[in-house]
Amino acid sequence: MIDGVIVTPLRQFLDERGKVMHMMKEGDPAFKRFGEIYFSCIYPGAIKAWHYHKEMTLNYAVPHGNIKFVLYDDRPGSPTKGEVQEIFMGPDNYCLVTVPPKVWNGFKGLGESPAIVANCASIPHNPGEIERRDPFDKSIPYNWEIKHR
Repeated sequence: MIDGVIVTPLRQFLDERGKVMHMMKEGDPAFKRFGEIYFSCIYPGAIKAWHYHKEMTLNYAVPHGNIKFVLYDDRPGSPTKGEVQEIFMGPDNYCLVTVPPKVWNGFKGLGESPAIVANCASIPHNPGEIERRDPFDKSIPYNWEIKHR
């Protein structure tokens, strides 16, 4: 696991009418402050990667569909520098993934329908604090293809 990344299982409350899916509230250990909430939709097989935020803490949950969420740590001095972490997210593994600043991350849509990725960000969007790389940038040691284990 990458230093500073927190994976928190989230609760779902189901009954015959449907369900309620918790994400985050003030007072939760991962909550820093509120900047904005947004939703990113991703089609099956599409990749949205790589990026990191210089200041923003990300708090991702996937209430609909499935993704493969991948993180890479190249922070100087980090005890997990050079490590890659994969987390499969969706209603079957409903969790909150908290990503500290300066950790590269991205995701790939899985399955047969689009996924919705919710982010409760610690600061409002600011394009000046984001760094981006191509999904196939060789400086990040990751292959987005399916792994048949």
